[in-house]
Amino acid sequence: MTKYLISFPGEAMVVPEEEFVSVVEASHAVIEEAKAAGVYVFGGGIDEAVAPVLVAGDGTVTEGTYPGHKVPNGGYTVLELPSREAAFAWAAKIADACRCPQEVRQFQYDPAS
Repeated sequence: MTKYLISFPGEAMVVPEEEFVSVVEASHAVIEEAKAAGVYVFGGGIDEAVAPVLVAGDGTVTEGTYPGHKVPNGGYTVLELPSREAAFAWAAKIADACRCPQEVRQFQYDPAS
């Protein structure tokens, strides 16, 4: 099975404040469905209030990210699935719950993971 990253940038999810709780509930329901199906690996949203840092091999910590790289934000879900088609189906469920399209990326196979 292959791991897939299903994600969206924070600015893509535009939901009226009065509907936010229902969006959270719907997205949690999809995650619970993925857990029950045994395909859930990890998920969560980036805490945009905490600035990114770069940590070098010698332990030096530098504020910010790689030059020219956009700071990641938004929500991420990693699922382990049998096919890209299955990833598209789960992405559609997440898109419906979050009310915004989802990007699907496939992780390369790594025998150590």
